[in-house]
Amino acid sequence: MTVTTSRTMIAALQVSLDGFVQGPEGDKDWVGSWADALGLIPDVDTFVLGARMYPDYATFWHSIEANPDVVPPFQQRVPSKAEIAYARLAARTPHIVLSTTLERVSWPPAARIVRDVAQLRMLKGQPGKNTYVVGGATLVASLLNEGLIDELRLIVHPVVLGSGQALFSGVETPLRLELVEAKAIKSGCVVVSYRI
Repeated sequence: MTVTTSRTMIAALQVSLDGFVQGPEGDKDWVGSWADALGLIPDVDTFVLGARMYPDYATFWHSIEANPDVVPPFQQRVPSKAEIAYARLAARTPHIVLSTTLERVSWPPAARIVRDVAQLRMLKGQPGKNTYVVGGATLVASLLNEGLIDELRLIVHPVVLGSGQALFSGVETPLRLELVEAKAIKSGCVVVSYRI
């Protein structure tokens, strides 16, 4: 475990082959496991997510943490070992929720709200380990626009959705990305990592 003088912010997201993070009706059932993205980021000590994503995220992962043998909301099966491990790690890791509308966050216990990007910029400048930018796509686009994300790690699924919420729809300027790695995994997905 290495502590650096500034934090590396890494966004790890699940995306369809045609660049969507959700289908046209907000559907995400094409994603096999939400725990996969965390495995792409070593030495995490903070999670960051947006206000739109937070309520369902907290409900889902808190449910798994509290009752790992029960089918959680938004899923049709009991959690996998990887999902249980993610829920337990998330429960003890500080979460920062960027929001101007939420009044409170209750899970995990170390979750807190920040009201503007300047506070995330201050966090990035502090010593620490990697910061996992969980999402959603609107948050990732806004942090890309602010120059705060250092790396993108995408799990590209072999599915074409045709429409929905595009990963980069809110990005305002062209981004130049440097390919770090691309590898196929057992599920048929391709994990692609870019440095910004």
